[in-house]
Amino acid sequence: MRNLTLLTDFYELTMANSYFINNRNEMATFDLFFRSIPDRGGYAIIAGLEQVIQYINELKFTDKDIEFLRSKKIFDEGFLNYLKNFKFTSTVYAIKEGTPVFPREPLLRVTGPLIECQLIETMLLLTINHQSLIATKTRRIVDAAQGRAVMEFGSRRAQGYDGANFGARAAYISGAVGSANTFADFKFGVPALGTMAHSYVQSFESEYEAFLTYAKTYPNDTLLLVDTYSTLESGIPNAIKVAKEYLEPNGYRLKGIRIDSGDLAYLSKEARKMLDEAGLKDCKITVSNSLDEYIIENLIYQGAKVDSFGVGERLITSKTDSVFGGVYKLAALQENGKWVPKMKKSDNIEKMTIPGNKMLYRLYDENNKAIADVITLEDEVIDEKEPYLLFDPHFPYKQKLVTNFKAVKLLEPIFINGKQVYKSPSLGEIRKFAEEQFETLWVEMKRFESPHKYYVDYSKPLWNLKQNILNEIK
Repeated sequence: MRNLTLLTDFYELTMANSYFINNRNEMATFDLFFRSIPDRGGYAIIAGLEQVIQYINELKFTDKDIEFLRSKKIFDEGFLNYLKNFKFTSTVYAIKEGTPVFPREPLLRVTGPLIECQLIETMLLLTINHQSLIATKTRRIVDAAQGRAVMEFGSRRAQGYDGANFGARAAYISGAVGSANTFADFKFGVPALGTMAHSYVQSFESEYEAFLTYAKTYPNDTLLLVDTYSTLESGIPNAIKVAKEYLEPNGYRLKGIRIDSGDLAYLSKEARKMLDEAGLKDCKITVSNSLDEYIIENLIYQGAKVDSFGVGERLITSKTDSVFGGVYKLAALQENGKWVPKMKKSDNIEKMTIPGNKMLYRLYDENNKAIADVITLEDEVIDEKEPYLLFDPHFPYKQKLVTNFKAVKLLEPIFINGKQVYKSPSLGEIRKFAEEQFETLWVEMKRFESPHKYYVDYSKPLWNLKQNILNEIK
């Protein structure tokens, strides 16, 4: 077990030390949210909650941690003693992993002593930011594949060990069928996938010998990499030869081929013809080589004969937009036993925060399609039996009265007063839930160019609260 307690921005500690010295440890509420969807998309997918839970449960300042902080010579001894005896006591609400989420809504809410809330900020952000980024990118790629399998092949180009391991986990949640990363299978149960590299083929006297040796080693699962020398002139002919001369006479079938270079649309179509003419219509074609959702969409548009995609660096690093941008902001502070909403005002409207202790609802129509999300004050209840007025919080004249809807609370209790009350589902259950939730989105929200904007509205009491605070600031 790694001790990640000090994986925090130093200013969390300097602020906490100042709070402690000045007897500031009143109850506070912080919201974790993001401001914009990666790749200008229509949705994001939240992931990483299980690792947040693990981090909080293991949070403890060791003697070695305390000695290190003492060596900085800026921390009060009373504060260091507080850290030595630290115990998590806060209440945490969060949205379930795999849920589609949208800008400015609270993905995670922490209510507890001010110092406590502050100290966990960095780990909450880096955990949710990273896995949500990869889950979002993968969901786009899986959607582009239109039912064809997507395999995560990016571990060797990930941003470090954790980027590879937790990236594979997030990719699996969003629909990748497995990963090239063996550790992700060992640790999380993400199916490990892979056959051979070009070096395997090159290590033999001939391509045919390489293919034959591999087929003899794995006769039930023979998938051959056919582009080491020439895909059409040698790779596929040699694969067919192995199928006809060894596999079929021994009661086996050639499972598939993989193409990793060249014009993938053209080569896959030519390969399909050659395989079909050889009676290998059941042989699957996999392609790889710097793929992403845009390239996959284009390959399918061109009629590429592809059964599955191996997607590497552009998935595991979310190369086209590599920042999720989640932030963690103070929303309320308890003063003299009363909650006082807090709000950051900015000349940039996107930088303004939403004040108060809040709840998040998702409204669904009779076909279980998501209509809109509504951020409310914590104690508000949306009555499904009554019509509900939705309005754009920035342009309140844009309104819609909805009826015959279902309202679901998205924020679930995870910790209550420091005690875990949420049981993390298995990774397979999270993956299934994510698929079900994705189907609640309208198809117009899923397109890559100019997707339909999904509305995140405020309740009238929350909108009034925000306007009153803005007026007071003025």
